[in-house]
Amino acid sequence: MKRLFALFLFLPLAAHAAWGEFDYDFENEKPWKELESQLPASPKDENLLPFQVSAATDNTFYVDSQSISVGEDGVVRFTLVVKSPEGASNVMFEGIRCRTREVRLYAFGRSDGTWGKARDNEWKPIHYERRNRPDHVLYDDFFCPREIIVTDPAEAIDALKRGNHPRAGKSTWF
Repeated sequence: MKRLFALFLFLPLAAHAAWGEFDYDFENEKPWKELESQLPASPKDENLLPFQVSAATDNTFYVDSQSISVGEDGVVRFTLVVKSPEGASNVMFEGIRCRTREVRLYAFGRSDGTWGKARDNEWKPIHYERRNRPDHVLYDDFFCPREIIVTDPAEAIDALKRGNHPRAGKSTWF
C-alpha cells in the first residue's frame, strides 16, 4: 500500500515536469535565421505591376512580378521600381519581414541591368513615414495584410493585380 501511495504522489509531479518541458519547447522558438537570396534578373517593363502609394506624389511605383519570392524564413523578396514623371527610374531589390514589420534593401539596380550591393542593408522598421511609404503600402496592402504573410508569389501577384489584398481592407493612404 505504501508503494502505491508513493506512486500516486510521484505521477502528478512527473506529469507536471513533462508538461513544463513541453511548454518550454513550444514557447521558445529557434533563433531566426535569414536565408541567403539570389539577385533576380533585371526587371522588364512587361512584368511590372503598378501599385498606388499616395496621391501626394507624381512618381509611379511597380513591383516586378518575376522577382517576387516568399522564403521559408518569412521574408517576401521583390524588385521595386520607382519611375519619375521625367522618366528617371530607381530599381531596388528588397525584402519585407512580415513578422517583425521590417524592410531590408539588398541591392540597387544599375542602368546596364546589373546590381550593386546596398551599403546600408540592415533590417529597418517600417514606419508610417513619407520616405518608406512604398514599403508600408506593400506591407499592409499586399504582402503582409493583417500581419499575415502571403503564402506564395501567386497570392502576392493576385493582390497587386487587384490593387489590394482581400484581407487588407481599404488602404488609409489613398
